[in-house]
Amino acid sequence: MENQKGNKVWFITGSSRGFGRIWTEAALERGDKVVATARKLESLSDLRDQYGDQVLTLELDVTDADRVKTVVEQAYDHFGRLDVILNNAGYSLVGTVEEASLDDVRALYETNLFGTLSVIKAALPLLRKQGGGHILGVSSSLGHESRPVIAYYCSTKWAFEAIHESLAAEVKSFDIKVTLIEPGAYATDFGSPGSLKRANGLDIYSDFKGQFVESLRNLEKGNPKATPQALFKVVDAERPPLRLFLGNQTLPSVRKAYKERLATWEAWKEVSDAAQG
Repeated sequence: MENQKGNKVWFITGSSRGFGRIWTEAALERGDKVVATARKLESLSDLRDQYGDQVLTLELDVTDADRVKTVVEQAYDHFGRLDVILNNAGYSLVGTVEEASLDDVRALYETNLFGTLSVIKAALPLLRKQGGGHILGVSSSLGHESRPVIAYYCSTKWAFEAIHESLAAEVKSFDIKVTLIEPGAYATDFGSPGSLKRANGLDIYSDFKGQFVESLRNLEKGNPKATPQALFKVVDAERPPLRLFLGNQTLPSVRKAYKERLATWEAWKEVSDAAQG
């Protein structure tokens, strides 16, 4: 299976904007081929104009499992292989645990989690058939520590992390690699109306949410255009990592979170041990 630099075929969801757009263009610029997908095909028309046969653009709503299977198989048939499956499609739900409706939460999971699973399930038989491949899942630093007001978005990433960690062990013998890409805060359009949904608010949380939103404005945000080389190092590596942070803010934050968790578990160790029976 050929997969050297400049000779890979990528399948990318959410290629129309944000990280998905930047990584799609970067892969094409380095000479790779890309199957770029988005909910609206016209959002990808300029890619066809600029890169011609190097790119295949397909309309895809990842919440439609039947369509996902059709599109993944069409992509495989078109280029003859798929080296990198990059699940990037997703959005955030803004609202407290009490505010967000169950319908909103279900819709969030349909895209962020079940949509990714549909792509993985459609791709795995093809990756085994060709003798290997690499699945990249775009998680988040919030897959390790949760935040108020976006608890449900964080929860999709915690589930995302667990599933990919198990998947990596399950498909290792097929020479299929798995990497979780975990960006911190970046200056993308992730906070735009097209990338988030707001739950109906309750007045009792207004001040709390206002303070939270203000704290987000003060975050140091990375330059998303600085990220492609990190992805290329991962997909070109003989032994890629299971997890990769993007940016310099996440490791200190996660290190602090795990230090606090360990301290709590240690403090309650006697109670825990007694419960063994």
